[in-house]
Amino acid sequence: MVIVAENVRREYGDTVALDGVSLTVAEGEVFALIGPNGAGKTTLIRALTGTTDAEGTVELFGKPPREVDPQRIGLLPQSFDPPERLTARELVRYYAGLYDHSRPVADVLADVGMGDDADTWYENLSGGQRRRVCVAITLVNDPDLLVLDEPTTGIDPAGRRSLWDLLESLAAGGTTVLLTTHYMEEADRLADRVAMLADGSIAAEGTPRELVDAYGGQPELLVGTDAAPAVAALEERGYRVARTPRGVAVADVPPTEIGTIVRTLEDADLPYDELRWEQPSLESVYLALTGRDVDESGEAVEREGGTA
Repeated sequence: MVIVAENVRREYGDTVALDGVSLTVAEGEVFALIGPNGAGKTTLIRALTGTTDAEGTVELFGKPPREVDPQRIGLLPQSFDPPERLTARELVRYYAGLYDHSRPVADVLADVGMGDDADTWYENLSGGQRRRVCVAITLVNDPDLLVLDEPTTGIDPAGRRSLWDLLESLAAGGTTVLLTTHYMEEADRLADRVAMLADGSIAAEGTPRELVDAYGGQPELLVGTDAAPAVAALEERGYRVARTPRGVAVADVPPTEIGTIVRTLEDADLPYDELRWEQPSLESVYLALTGRDVDESGEAVEREGGTA
């Protein structure tokens, strides 16, 4: 195993950030830690990489994290601010010089989609471009273990998918990847296994398919409309409905029922700006396990009215 963690616990005063977390990550595996901000993802990454002390046992490549050759690990923290008065090329070249062996700087910049902007000062790059440069810095030593804390935060959807392709190719080549994310689609696309963190503990662990099958529930219809009157109108017709940050969710809806729900809303004179039918997903798994959604910013949002 590349990573072995047993009963990892970390407290900050009266706050329990990690509460007995145990996990393993095998060579060549992509393992995702998913959950909202404050769930314990970053603290766990720090504990696993030896950048913070924690109770319990952690081993990387069979050794305590601080005894592992830095050449073998690439670490991208959630918050990373390199010098702004250097170009992207200069930054990657500087970090490449910290290792005995490194990849060609131009190749790494091209891999993350920064080849055309390599000579732009870091301070003049967009937020997404800065994050790409940070990923390039993490890759320059050609690590055996890649640890990424929210790697695609701030990157546009097209750039995010480009980085997903890169991570998939690295994993196919044998690189072990541990990443944190609050994007459920990202975990579903990349991860061989995921661990769902909530309040410092693992709520569930398995392949995305295993988790969806075990906890995902039934298909639901998401309706972007004023929640309170829509809930009343739909519950009167016998539907199970819950409020969400986007409107309401109607549980266990086969496609053939969508027209009936639309007519119910129209009869009640309730306009809507979104209508989306969804199969169970990792997002619905997290909701089922914790009673919370995770919004696009990574914040946990309580769903009113129970779990749909």
